[in-house]
Amino acid sequence: MTAHVPLPQRLVIATRASRLALWQAEHVRDRLRTLYPACEVELLTLTTRGDQILDRTLSKVGGKGLFVKELEHALLDGRADLAVHSLKDVPVDMHAPFALSTILERADCRDAFVSGRYASLDELPAGAVVGTSSLRREAQIRAARPELVVKPLRGNLDTRLGKLDAGDYDAVVLAAAGLQRLGLTERIRQYLEPSQSLPAAGQGALGIEIRDDRLDMQAWLAPLACAHTTACVSAERAVSRTLGGSCQVPLAAFAQLEGERLQIDALVASPDGKRMLRASRTGSPADAERLGIEAAQELLSAGADAILAELLQDQPAG
Repeated sequence: MTAHVPLPQRLVIATRASRLALWQAEHVRDRLRTLYPACEVELLTLTTRGDQILDRTLSKVGGKGLFVKELEHALLDGRADLAVHSLKDVPVDMHAPFALSTILERADCRDAFVSGRYASLDELPAGAVVGTSSLRREAQIRAARPELVVKPLRGNLDTRLGKLDAGDYDAVVLAAAGLQRLGLTERIRQYLEPSQSLPAAGQGALGIEIRDDRLDMQAWLAPLACAHTTACVSAERAVSRTLGGSCQVPLAAFAQLEGERLQIDALVASPDGKRMLRASRTGSPADAERLGIEAAQELLSAGADAILAELLQDQPAG
C-alpha cells in the first residue's frame, strides 16, 4: 500500500442475492479481510431485474446489464464501495462513472454437462431436451447435435438444477465454475472442453466494479488482481466489444497463456448452429487487446457481419 493512501476502515460490497453471487462476494470479502485485518467488510445484498425476470431469455429483455444496474446504483449513491460480478455477466462497454478495476484469478472456464440419466452430450438420444440460458451454448450444441431439442433455462443455479431434477429437461449445460464454487461438482457428468464448447468471454473469472473516481479503491483492490487472467480476459472482451457482443449474439471468446504467448480463439454462430465462424490469433500478452480485436475483425471479414445483422433485425423493438 502506497504511503499516501491510508488503509481502509470499512468497505461495503454490493452483490446479487443468489447463492452463487453471495459465494463470490464472500470470497472477495474474505480476501479483503485477510489483506486488511482491521477493516470492517460488509455485504449489501440486492435483487436485480435480471434475477426477477425469469420467463424470458436475457436476449429478449435487455441483456446482461440487467444483472449490474442495481449494484451500480448502490455504487453511485454511496451505499457500496465495490460490486462483485461474474465477469461474463459484465457488459463489455462499461462507461464512466464506472470502472472494472480488478480481475481475480480465473477458476474453471469450461461448460459442464449435467444430467441425471445420461453421462455425456454424445449419449443423449435424438429428441432429448437440453436446457441452457445461453445462445452461445445453444448454437454449439445445435451444431454438434442438431437432432436434440434445446430449450431456454433461466433462474439461479439452484432453480436450474431443480428444473432438471423435476424432469423438465433431460440435461442442462451450465458453467462449471458455478457448480464447483457451490460444492456441486458431483453433479457434473462431463466437462465440455473449449474444443467442444468454446466459453464466453470472461467465463470463470470474477470482476470487481467501482466508481472510476475512487483511486483509493483501485489501490486497495490492486493486490487481488491476477495479471495472467487479466491479459486473457482483456483479449476475450476485446473480441466481444469489437463485435458489439452481448447475450443477443452467439459469441464465444477464450484466451490462454502458454509460456510467453497468448492465444485467443473466437467464434460467432447463427443460433441454429448451421453457420459457425472461427478465428484465432497468437501473440504477446502485452498485445492482448489488439489480438482480440484482430480475431474479431477476421470473423467480420469471414461473414460474421451478416450473421450479426440478421440477429439485430430479429430482435424485438424497444
